[in-house]
Amino acid sequence: MEMEELRKKWERTVESLVRQGIIRSEVVRRAFLKYPRYLFVPEKYRKWAHVDEPLPIPAGQTISAPHMVAIMLELADLRPKLKVLEIGTGSGWNAALIAAIVDTHVYTIERIPELVEFARKNLERAGVKNVHVILGDGSKGFPPRAPYDRIIVTAGAPEIPKPLVEQLKPGGKLIIPVGPYHLWQDLLEVVKREDGSVEVKSHGGVAFVPLIGEHGWEE
Repeated sequence: MEMEELRKKWERTVESLVRQGIIRSEVVRRAFLKYPRYLFVPEKYRKWAHVDEPLPIPAGQTISAPHMVAIMLELADLRPKLKVLEIGTGSGWNAALIAAIVDTHVYTIERIPELVEFARKNLERAGVKNVHVILGDGSKGFPPRAPYDRIIVTAGAPEIPKPLVEQLKPGGKLIIPVGPYHLWQDLLEVVKREDGSVEVKSHGGVAFVPLIGEHGWEE
C-alpha cells in the first residue's frame, strides 16, 4: 500500500476520533497527525494501521487501538515542557505522541529487549529525537530522572505501584490500568496532592497486557 493511501486512511481515522469526542484537544490531534500509527507497526500490518483495534507487534505484544491511546493522552492533560515517564514502550508510538506534545525529553521503559530495539528503530525512522528508551523493570519507575509531572502506564497492574507514586511531583498525575491479570482493568487517574496523599478516579474498563515486574505481576 502506498504511503499516500496510508496517510489518507489515517487522517480519516483521526477525523473519526475527533467527531466521536475521543480526541478532544488540538495538541492530541496534531500529535496523531504528526506520528501516524503505520510508522510504528510491523510492515505486514501497516495496511490495517488505521483500523481502531490493537495490532500485533514483536514478542507477543500489541500496539494499542488508536481510541485507547487518545483516551489516555487526553486524561494525562499533557502540555509543553512537562517531564513525562512512560512505562511499557512497546512499539514506541505512544512515546512519540507524548514527545510531540511536551516538546522536551520523554523517558520510556521497556522490559523486553526485542521491543527496545523495535521501538528505537521506529522512533529513528519517524524522526523522533527526544525519546529515551530504557531497558528495565518499569514497575520500579526510573528514579534517575524523577520526579515527573506525568507517568503513563500502558500495562495492567495488580495495584498502583508505590514507586510510581513516589516519583510523581506534587500535583503530578499517574494514568494506569489496574485490575486482574489478562482481564478487564479499571483505567485510573491518580493525582498526587501536595501532602503526598493521592486522589484516585476511575475512568472505566480497559484491557491491557499485564505489567510484569517487582511491583507488578510475576513473569
